[in-house]
Order: sequence, then structure tokens, then C-alpha cells
Amino acid sequence: MTSAPFPDRDTIASKLAILGEQEKAYVVLLMENAAQDENLIDGLHRHLDGAASASFLNTLKLENLGKWIGEAAPARLQIRLMEAAKSSQHPAFAAFRSGLSRSGGLEKAYPPAAV
Repeated sequence: MTSAPFPDRDTIASKLAILGEQEKAYVVLLMENAAQDENLIDGLHRHLDGAASASFLNTLKLENLGKWIGEAAPARLQIRLMEAAKSSQHPAFAAFRSGLSRSGGLEKAYPPAAV
């Protein structure tokens, strides 16, 4: 099964940058379709790279994005989201990683073993 060419990473990055109610609904719809996982992760990388190169770093917005996407994403995406968040030491990625960690999505998807 191949992923559909639409939406492209630029479209996804712009939706993540705005993140209003319509954009959230759009991204949630993408996350429901496993065939769109690559496009979603590519778009996330594009957005985080753009935030890292911007002249103004809005860490609160990036933390909120991390928290929201961590809560909204299905279990199959949690590790990939964390990998994206840890792919750079730039403060933009750190802010996203902080929000993603606060969402608890990774712990919900992969609960600790009861030993």
C-alpha cells in the first residue's frame, strides 16, 4: 500500500502552523489514515524546521502543538512523533518535545509493564 500524494508536507506544515479548529479537524482526519503517516511526519518536520529558522521563536505555541498532537495521535504514531521531537537540539524542537511529553500520549500507547 502506498501513501497518497495529497496532502503534501507544505500543506500539513501550514495546517500545523495555524492550528485553529478547522486545521485540527484536518490533521485528526489525516491521523486516522495510516497511509498518510509519512506525509504527516514530513509535514511536522517541515513545520519544526521552519520554526527553528524563524526570527521569532514561539515556544508556547510549539509546546501547545506538542501537547495537542500527543493527545490526538493514535498509538501507532506516538513513537514517530517522539523521534521527530528528538531529532534536533534546537529550542523549537525542545519546546515541541516538552508539550509532547506533557500530553502523556506515549505512556498511554505503551504503558509501563507491571513488574
